[in-house]
Amino acid sequence: MVGTQADHHTMQKKSANQPYQPSEAELEILNFVWELEPVAVRTLHERITASRDVGYTTVLKQVQRLVEKGGLEKEVSADGTHLYRAVVREQAVKQLLVDKMLHAAFGGSALQMMMHALGTQRASPEELQELKNWLDQQIAKP
Repeated sequence: MVGTQADHHTMQKKSANQPYQPSEAELEILNFVWELEPVAVRTLHERITASRDVGYTTVLKQVQRLVEKGGLEKEVSADGTHLYRAVVREQAVKQLLVDKMLHAAFGGSALQMMMHALGTQRASPEELQELKNWLDQQIAKP
């Protein structure tokens, strides 16, 4: 692990005490890190450029900023490759983003948000069945 014990503690403390709100570009990187960790910048760059044109140095700079902000941590493998892992947990970040949107755009109404999402995006029959099953479970709870 690169960095001092204090550096690592600070990163954990930041993520534990302050909700982490990534930018859209940071969230794109975090999604790949959560899926692939530990992951090298080269792999992140390949995944991102599969959907849009972006330079390697741009991805590298974003990753470095995420490390500085406490969202990622860097380790060096035995062969010298710099690998990155998420410090912030996927569920916590996504919950924060959903809560922020729920309150800002839908006045706190989960029903309004779900109806809007399902009304603007075509859900597959399988997704609708999963939603129905989830709703049935919620109704059955005491």
